[in-house]
Amino acid sequence: MSTEQERIGWIGAGRMGYPMAERLLDAQVPVTLWNRTRSKAEPLAAKGAHIASAVAELAKLDVVFCILATAADLEAVLFGEQGLLSGATHPSVIVDCSTIGLSESAAIRGRLSDKGIAFIAAPVSGNGKVVASGLLSAILSGPAAAFERVRPNMQIIAAKGVSYAGEGDVARICKIAHNVMLGIVAQALYETTLLAQQAGVPRSAFLEFLNNSVMGSLFTSYKTPSLVNLDWTPTFTSTLLRKDLDLGLQLAHDKQLPLPITAATRELVQAHIGLGHGELDFASMLQTMASFAGLSLHSENKS
Repeated sequence: MSTEQERIGWIGAGRMGYPMAERLLDAQVPVTLWNRTRSKAEPLAAKGAHIASAVAELAKLDVVFCILATAADLEAVLFGEQGLLSGATHPSVIVDCSTIGLSESAAIRGRLSDKGIAFIAAPVSGNGKVVASGLLSAILSGPAAAFERVRPNMQIIAAKGVSYAGEGDVARICKIAHNVMLGIVAQALYETTLLAQQAGVPRSAFLEFLNNSVMGSLFTSYKTPSLVNLDWTPTFTSTLLRKDLDLGLQLAHDKQLPLPITAATRELVQAHIGLGHGELDFASMLQTMASFAGLSLHSENKS
């Protein structure tokens, strides 16, 4: 079946799901979209999306993409009483871009396999701004034939690069390790930025130098405005980061592998959440780390 013939469904229009679905629509791919809060999805109707009133309406489509916060959300949407698979008709492929655990993914894969549905794990790397700028990347795993079917549309969504990791749920391992590294690198970024500031260097000056150095990266560059201007508009919350660090620590426990830096980072994130900052952008951890030293931060108001 060619890409043009595929009937595409989309579940989830949050901070990531909305711009990802939007990329398909901008590429003239017809999409039927469902979101728990319908009003969040409705603006995409102007770009040609059909907004479904119930998730079960997507059951008649060929391929359905999902991006949700937790495995429990995914299970409810797929297998709930009024879920996608509650009727006799169902899609032939489900692509899940959420970040969930290996055991959870395997359990869902088994239930879908029993219904003859191919399951592709397709976690992504980036945030909403990264999606919009065409820099999102993705790693997929599952049946090879199903991967080939969904690859053209995934390449529209994740224009930076789409990798295939193999059968089963191995893509989940890559995303868990990726987000563990995200937490650790972010923590190092906060600490070094505060070290420079406490010694008299403006955050903007230090981060400009860092971004131009061999230690700079796409990540440090795109988080710089937040750290300089103390803008905690959420792209990825500390609550979600804690979830992913917990997934990494659970995987390490299962594999008998010590992750001491990850464990320490997780507890710092937990302290930050305990102070009531869990739904802010995870970069707001900079402010909590400053408070531990009695340091008061102010926006440098840099564009």
